[in-house]
Amino acid sequence: MKKSRPLSAVCACIIISVSFVVQGVGISGQGTWESTLHGRDLDGNVATVEAYYDSVLDITWLADANVNGSMTWGDAIEWVASLDFGAGINDWRLPTMIDVGNDGCNFSYIGTDCAYNVQTGSVSTTVYSEMASIFYDTLGNKVYYDTSGNGPQSGWGLTNTGPFKNVQSDYYWSSTEYAPDTSGAWGFSFYEGYQDYASKDYNFHYAWAVHSGDVGAALVSTPKPSVVWSFWSSLLEMIGVAR
Repeated sequence: MKKSRPLSAVCACIIISVSFVVQGVGISGQGTWESTLHGRDLDGNVATVEAYYDSVLDITWLADANVNGSMTWGDAIEWVASLDFGAGINDWRLPTMIDVGNDGCNFSYIGTDCAYNVQTGSVSTTVYSEMASIFYDTLGNKVYYDTSGNGPQSGWGLTNTGPFKNVQSDYYWSSTEYAPDTSGAWGFSFYEGYQDYASKDYNFHYAWAVHSGDVGAALVSTPKPSVVWSFWSSLLEMIGVAR
């Protein structure tokens, strides 16, 4: 980045006093992500954020939601198993979901394991779908159909990705096999908020790695985009006054 000469001293002070990194743009006030996702360092470089701890689900999401592109379920399982950031940070997996009744898809527009507005949690802290939870609750996205089956809803789709990078508006694999026919596995659509199953050989689903519990080193909270813009706006005003 080019710097004019009169700014040299100012910029030097900024580098010393400011040490934050903005990894993504999220919609402030939409969902709970600003208070429930916490940046984590996995590689020893505190200038980068490799993961986010989800304090609601008690899992850690990889910051990059699309590392290897689309793949089959088997390839996705193999890929997450191979992840190792050292210092004991291995044992990564795909997100889980619960097939209620273990009888396959129970289609509904609300509160079941398949289709739209699926169940995410319960008062007993049971997590029914980690991906549905982050799509609906954490990021505050809307599904195509409302709970009465009317659609499209205004503002539906992947409108907010929070601090994550490369979240695809498409299907992602879960780690859960489809019980009635184990040649299939469950997945979740970040395009329309739909949960269903597909053949494991289908190679157009994506994989997002998660780790149970809180792993990595805690980082200073990432500022909101509005805060960053306010900072640089103030700096530009100072420059104008100086000139």
